[in-house]
Amino acid sequence: MAGNIGSWSLALTLYSLWFTLFAPLVYGYEVPISNADYDRQVCSGMWADKTTFINVTFDSTSQGQLAAVIYEWADAPYLGKVTSYINDFLPQKTYVCTSDAVKGGYCDRSQLGRFILDLPEGKSINDTSFWSARIAFPEGSNIPGDSDSDVSVSGFWNNPEGNPHPPDENDEFVSPWKRSGSHVTHEARADDEPLNPSPSGVLYYKDPIQYKVRKTGYYCIAAIPITVVRANDQEAPAEHPKYSGTVLFQNKFHGKLSASDYPKVNFYFAMFIVYTIVGLGWAWLCYQNLQDLLPIQYYLSSLLGFLIIEMVANWAYYRYLNAHGKGTTSTVFLIVVAILDAGRNALSFFLLLVVALGLSVVRESLGRTMIKCQVLAVAHFIFGVLYAVGIVELELESTSAFVLLLFVIPLAFTLSGFLLWILYALKATTTQLAARKQRYKLRMFLWLYRILLMTVVVIAIFFVVSSLTFSGRFAEDYGAKSWKVQWWLLDGWLSLLYFVDFVAIAYLWRPSPNNRR
Repeated sequence: MAGNIGSWSLALTLYSLWFTLFAPLVYGYEVPISNADYDRQVCSGMWADKTTFINVTFDSTSQGQLAAVIYEWADAPYLGKVTSYINDFLPQKTYVCTSDAVKGGYCDRSQLGRFILDLPEGKSINDTSFWSARIAFPEGSNIPGDSDSDVSVSGFWNNPEGNPHPPDENDEFVSPWKRSGSHVTHEARADDEPLNPSPSGVLYYKDPIQYKVRKTGYYCIAAIPITVVRANDQEAPAEHPKYSGTVLFQNKFHGKLSASDYPKVNFYFAMFIVYTIVGLGWAWLCYQNLQDLLPIQYYLSSLLGFLIIEMVANWAYYRYLNAHGKGTTSTVFLIVVAILDAGRNALSFFLLLVVALGLSVVRESLGRTMIKCQVLAVAHFIFGVLYAVGIVELELESTSAFVLLLFVIPLAFTLSGFLLWILYALKATTTQLAARKQRYKLRMFLWLYRILLMTVVVIAIFFVVSSLTFSGRFAEDYGAKSWKVQWWLLDGWLSLLYFVDFVAIAYLWRPSPNNRR
């Protein structure tokens, strides 16, 4: 059965790898934006070079006016004007210049319908990353000018509690990453010319708005609807804006993945290369000592081949997502990758357990104990599949702690069962070997004990670090601070720790002429 699963998953991996490498390519990490409350601001990390940019495109059905701003998160403190305080220390800001804000002295009429930028003395907008504009859509209305209209906004952006809270990026916002015929032109500009000059007056929307990005960072786009009423005709109906569109983040790597997820592509490819090198060295040792191989070395050989396939599958999966985004094929691919990951974990713990129990070293057979080991391995495999799928599909920022625990606790129980049983079995085996004075085998098992103990300590440390990191996921600057390392906290360090453990254990049980001593 395991062989059939491995063959099937390998075939799907090779097919998806071919489709990823040779299918037509698209580009751009795309996020929807609209006048709905939760879609008015979108943010994403960006890996920048001389070709990167942000495109904001609105649908043809958009109408009315809006205040728009694009900026890098480091400039967020300059966005909005402090108008009051709660308990003398929590600032309350007004972000958009409205008629009431003009009357309060927080902006002037030339800024009506724009975001308020509260820059320190001696700092101009050209010294920041801000691009700010009052945008008007010609669809469905006669648009009054700045001087003959009253402007207002409602809700959060009129006078919110604290700074704006950008939604953290997640994997559900995807789009094509190469539009046919699209290209970036590089225009020469003077050294003192701003990279993204803000337009004066009202910007009448006709073409997509392009914001050039030349510095790696965390960029946000906010589009807030503004209600316009003619000052000389207060009885006229107010214009209520309605708009929808997309924001395309063109990173330097060209792909549908978000900037926070793309490092996984290179990481898993590097792990595939490293495991392949280890596999070649292991195969040479097996060939040299073919007549002296132990059953555990056959198991380790199978596991090593399984690991190489898993690394290829993970790399191909993220390459596929980068090229084509989510869909039916990617969902099937995700299930295969989750099965491979859970199978690797279950098989690894199963092998550790039977080794710790002394199979083929202290005793020839484990009897009924082998059935218990197999049941625990199957349970760990099932819970591992559920956890692997859940950690990718669930949004950490919006999922309740109870739901997250439903995916974590069953896996934690089987994992704890394996670890406790392995440590207990190791203790019994080392005691037995010491009594028999089999010092060579005893040293092997003592080193295995130290490796596992070190692994438990490292996992405990990283668990604390990860818990402290994710405990702040509701903070407004969580995405800006963590987008570069989220992949490492969720996937990277565990994969690297497993590799170190596997190599160390494989070295202890490496094929040699003294295998049966």
